[in-house]
Amino acid sequence: MIFIVVKFKTKPEWSGRWLDLVAGFTEATRAEPGNLWFDWSRSVDDPNEFVLVEAFNDDAAGDHVNSEHFKKAMADMPQALAETPRIVSRRIDGDGWDLMGELTIP
Repeated sequence: MIFIVVKFKTKPEWSGRWLDLVAGFTEATRAEPGNLWFDWSRSVDDPNEFVLVEAFNDDAAGDHVNSEHFKKAMADMPQALAETPRIVSRRIDGDGWDLMGELTIP
């Protein structure tokens, strides 16, 4: 699978509206056949930082970045961003979340 984490630093005046700005992109991406998950979080240390954790089947990432909703999001997002997003994108073994062995809840 392709596992991606992206940190988005928003302008303070956009932080309260960021999830609204990306709502259509989020919905469309989650509906893609090869999408495994596409989840937003907000930093507990910085209210202007949002973290996107996403994963795709190996053969689906290309379709994602070539989609119309991806192109639209790339055109819409810059107005709200304070800096270029930071990304980690890796191909890893697996097809979903594993259970944490160090903390097992019976």
